[in-house]
Amino acid sequence: MRTRRLISPGNPMLVEKVGHRTVLLLEAVESLAIQKDDVVVDATLGGAGHAKEMAKRLGEHGVFIGFDADEDAIGRAKIALKDSKAPVHLIHANFRHMRAELEKIGVTRVDKVLFDLGWSGFQLTAGRGFSFLSDEPLSMAYDKDQSLNAYVIVNEWQEESLADVIFGWGEERHSRRIASAIVAARERSPIRTAKELADIIKAAVPTSARYGRMHPATKTFQALRIAVNDELGALEESLRNTWQILEESGRMAVISFHSLEDRIVKQRFVSLEEKGEGSRVTRKPITPSTEELSDNPRARSAKLRVIEKNHHG
Repeated sequence: MRTRRLISPGNPMLVEKVGHRTVLLLEAVESLAIQKDDVVVDATLGGAGHAKEMAKRLGEHGVFIGFDADEDAIGRAKIALKDSKAPVHLIHANFRHMRAELEKIGVTRVDKVLFDLGWSGFQLTAGRGFSFLSDEPLSMAYDKDQSLNAYVIVNEWQEESLADVIFGWGEERHSRRIASAIVAARERSPIRTAKELADIIKAAVPTSARYGRMHPATKTFQALRIAVNDELGALEESLRNTWQILEESGRMAVISFHSLEDRIVKQRFVSLEEKGEGSRVTRKPITPSTEELSDNPRARSAKLRVIEKNHHG
């Protein structure tokens, strides 16, 4: 999901050059209409750009809570939020566990929640095989301690399952050719690094079928990352659970970068509105301005959707 998608995993030098730039920064934060005493949750800390801007709008009676499955993001957020007037809680956990984790710190209701489903540019240099060009171990796991990773999927899953994942979550029309090439390669020796996998995929995709300047492995890497981290399942679960603890008149904002994610968010928000539980603040998604796209091409596929919870009774 990015590319998360937004820095090309094949260009790690771009990360070194620009670092991480927060997408739709002011649009997302302003759409939440944060009040000084709100309980605010950033479900995906990433580079902490949104987190810092949200925390700035809170007073000493507000609360800021940040989540990330990547422990490195917690460290970045600690630095970014060191001057926050509001109390800060940073939690190393996938946002699918948000409700349970909040209960651990005595929080049962929240006022504002932001999900930025884009990955942090820092992850391309995290040593986990997100970049096509890296000789890093084939992991792609946001949580370094989880057991499922890309090495397991690529080297152990059946060819049919591989093809289904690559087609379904990567929308890669050459999925069967790629899956077949992966299986043939791993029969000779295990596929251990991201670069090794990218080279196998590149050789499997016909030259005539390549997509402009996009690396032939882009969609397959996307699919593997989604599978490793169960990104779509986590999103659906968290949207459902977070809505249950959102205060009346509270707002939820989601920035997505891929059609699969955006479809889940849109359908969820439309369903809540049809049931009278919520009102969409954005009838159509907010997209980056021409100025932002000029400054940050990474933002090109970002879509922001916002919903407010209705009063009842």
